[in-house]
Order: sequence, then C-alpha cells, then structure tokens
Amino acid sequence: MEFTLLMVAAAVLFIVIIFFYYVPFFLWINALSAGVHISLVQLFLMRLRRVPPRTIVYAMIEAHKAGLRDVTRDDLEAHYLAGGHVEKVVHALVSASKANIDLSFQMGTAIDLAGRDVLQAVQMSVNPKVIDTPPVTAVAKDGIQLIAKARVTVRANIKQLVGGAGEETILARVGEGIVSSIGSSASHKSVLENPDSISKLVLKKGLDAGTAFEILSIDIADIDIGKNIGAVLQIDQAQADKNIAQARAEERRAMAIALEQEMKAKAQEARAKVIEAEAEIPKAMAEAFRSGNMGIMDYYRMKNIQSDTEMRDSISKPQTGSDKIGPNK
Repeated sequence: MEFTLLMVAAAVLFIVIIFFYYVPFFLWINALSAGVHISLVQLFLMRLRRVPPRTIVYAMIEAHKAGLRDVTRDDLEAHYLAGGHVEKVVHALVSASKANIDLSFQMGTAIDLAGRDVLQAVQMSVNPKVIDTPPVTAVAKDGIQLIAKARVTVRANIKQLVGGAGEETILARVGEGIVSSIGSSASHKSVLENPDSISKLVLKKGLDAGTAFEILSIDIADIDIGKNIGAVLQIDQAQADKNIAQARAEERRAMAIALEQEMKAKAQEARAKVIEAEAEIPKAMAEAFRSGNMGIMDYYRMKNIQSDTEMRDSISKPQTGSDKIGPNK
C-alpha cells in the first residue's frame, strides 16, 4: 500500500514537473506583473518550437520597461530562430534609446545577424574607440626614413555596420595616408617640426568612406628617424656601377690577352716561315752554282754586301754601357 502511494506521488510529481516545464506558469505571472501581456498557450508553443520562453519574456520585459513599442514577441522569436542574440539586440536597443541614437529593431537584428556585436557598436557610438596603428615606415624626398605611430579615434557608424569595412581597412588607409604625406614632404625636418600636418592631410582624404566607422581624429603619437635611404641607394648604385666597370675592364683585358696570344701565334707562324725560307736559300744557291746562273765572284759580292749591311746595323744600334770601349773600361 505504501509502495503504491509512493509510485502515485512520484507520478504526480513527474506530471507536475512536466507541466510547469512546458507551461511556465510562474514566468507568466512574472510577465503579467511587469505589464507584458502573454498567454500560457504562447509560452507552451514556444517550448514546442524549442524557443526558450525565459529569454523571450525577459527581453519583452526589458523592452517594455524601456518604452520600446516596436519590439514584439513574434519578432524576438523569429530573430532567435534565425540564430541571433536576442538579449544583445534588446540591450543595444535600450542603450541606443537612452543615448538618443536612431536604431530600429530591424536595423539591430540585421547588424546582429551580419556577425557584428550590435551592443558594442552602440557603446562605441557613445564612447569613441582609440585604435593604435602599427609603426608606419615612409621616406621623405630628401631620402631620410621616418617611422611614425598614430592613434585613430573612431566612432561606430550604425548605418554602415551592415556591409561596411572593419578596423583593418581603417588602419590600412591611415597607414597609406601617412606614407603619402611623408613621401610628399620636401624634407624630414619639416615633418618633425609639424607632425600635425600629417594628420590634417590624412583627415582630408575621407578615409572612413565605406567603412563601419567615422574617424573623429588622427593624432601622431611618435616619429622616429630611421636610415638614410637616399645615401644607401646611392652607395648601392655606386657599387653596382663599380661592379659593371670592373666586369667591362675584365672583358677588355681578356680580349687584349686573346689578341696578344693571337699575334704571338701569327708571329711564330711567320718566324717559322722565315726559317723555312732561309733553309731553302743554300739549296737555291747550290742549284744556281750547278746551273751556272751564279759564279764565285757573284757569291763573294753577295757576302760583301751582307757584311756591309751587318756593319751598318751594328753602328746604327745604340751601344750599352758594357759595349762601350774607353780608357775607364
């Protein structure tokens, strides 16, 4: 008998738990006490649609207390089923309403479904964010390298959050503007004297167009002097010209050596031909003696002429110190 009563009590308790799970009665009482009208049937249907009633009800209570009349239960359920963050959207709508920012429920849900933090965007609209740029290296016209760091103060642009570019685009455009500004300066000294000229020039370019932010100010935090790029380039160019000149000189030297070797080869060839021709002279003289075309007197006459020629050659040549004959020798 006692076991039967325990089983009945357990069954009743199970039924009560299941009932209050699918029909959140106390949540309904909480909503009515806050002035939000919602029926138990709607709460039950939320359970069947696997929509957490607590999330929807508390979001409706917050929107009702903040005076947001365009937030309905169906819209909240649809946004939850679409994969959105209901609580963040309602928090963002309340914050925007208190800060007098024009943000509708449709815009808030679109921003949330686009993957952006809508609550953070509203907070950035009220409290601007400061973004520190990485070191940006640029070279002035005088060849001096400058390394600049900037701080960009931005405010979220609610209307551009859907489809607008992010912080990376802002940083890239600011870096490009700094490089352009420094590169157009005649001297690095003018940049160091007036660093605000960089921020003024960059701000004029409208770098926040098409982005999810509005640039409020660009402040140059630090400028350091780097290398003398102009001198380095000149040194590299001089070294390159030197290497080219050395290569051309080596080419000419090689050509001269080749030409000298060729001339030596030709001279040796000519010398060989002379020696060969001189070797034929005795044969020709013997043949001339045998044929009677040359007599002994002709031979002596030729030898005398040859001796006279050698004597004239020796007289015409300058004498060295060892060849001179004198009393001191």
